[in-house]
Amino acid sequence: MTGSSRTALTGAGGFLGFHTRALLHSLGQEVDAVLVGDAFDEDEALGRLDGADRLIHLAGVNRGTEAEVASGNVRFAEQLVRILTRCKIPPSVVVYANSIQAGNGSVYGVAKEEAGRLLGEAADRLGVEFVDLKLPNLFGEHGKPFYNSVTATFCHLLARGEQPQIQGDKLLSLMHAQHAAELAVGVRRLDSMGSCVVELYVSELLSHLKTVADTYRDGTIPKLNTAFDRDIFNTYRSYLRPEDRVFGLSRHADKRGSFFEIVKSELSSGQTSFSTTVPGVTRGQHFHLRKIERFTVLSGAGEISLRRLFDDEVIRVKVDGLQPVAIDMPTMWAHSITNIGTDILYTAFWINELFDPESPDTFAEDV
Repeated sequence: MTGSSRTALTGAGGFLGFHTRALLHSLGQEVDAVLVGDAFDEDEALGRLDGADRLIHLAGVNRGTEAEVASGNVRFAEQLVRILTRCKIPPSVVVYANSIQAGNGSVYGVAKEEAGRLLGEAADRLGVEFVDLKLPNLFGEHGKPFYNSVTATFCHLLARGEQPQIQGDKLLSLMHAQHAAELAVGVRRLDSMGSCVVELYVSELLSHLKTVADTYRDGTIPKLNTAFDRDIFNTYRSYLRPEDRVFGLSRHADKRGSFFEIVKSELSSGQTSFSTTVPGVTRGQHFHLRKIERFTVLSGAGEISLRRLFDDEVIRVKVDGLQPVAIDMPTMWAHSITNIGTDILYTAFWINELFDPESPDTFAEDV
């Protein structure tokens, strides 16, 4: 895919839509949101879809009455089929975010399967590639609790000091939403989908998340031995309130100077760096999709600014070496640090992985 590619996307405002937009944004891709359902306007949708390189259909109905679930998913597909057949230059790839429940006999499964059949037949008639992504349970940053997934609900409750209850223990097949986005966008091979799935029981998931929450309560980084460990930790962190992302550090001072610990980590790899910043200068202005980055001001006065992608609200935290704190940057949030003092600002940075120039996971974005 090149920087000039354009993707048409349904469900852009949803959970997987956010992750897909974040990935496309990191790649420099243009995104055109296509509205379906009651908001569908055929001519407007045609303008967004005609000439696009790829259509990714994420919108779906998984809540409501049986009639709403059954008709909604099929209706979305029928609307897309109408505009696909009107395109002068149809997208060369049509991607459908299906479900592993497709064809299982449930109302939702039957509806998802029928929607896939309609889109697949339309793609075949147009001679374009059709990708039928049968996705498992998705989890990830900024999912809607009590709606998107049990992971979102558990994270939301634990982040607020509450104790989730298990209604029924069952085996889950879990995939991080960024992996699903990579499959949909085409930067991850379809035959690698199995390696992205982790299976565990609801009780095991809750136990893992409790350990993460308990460990991170004082800013200690939990064990991040696998990609799943990292992804579930980043997911949990996204549910913390801004004030819960600031960890006070104990400063020990005497006539020789001062000392304080920056990072405590349980068997995690990492890389530490250090910078000086002159007054009035801003560093950062980027975001990460996977990395955990910690800022700690050692000396001087600074202001850390954070903004979630596609959002206008900016969170600002003033930091000072005399009262040191550690602040971990959330994934998919633009962040920066500015020297607001009159002296040089000394800052230490810690990232949970060694820098890889082939996959730096650092994307320019002004806060």
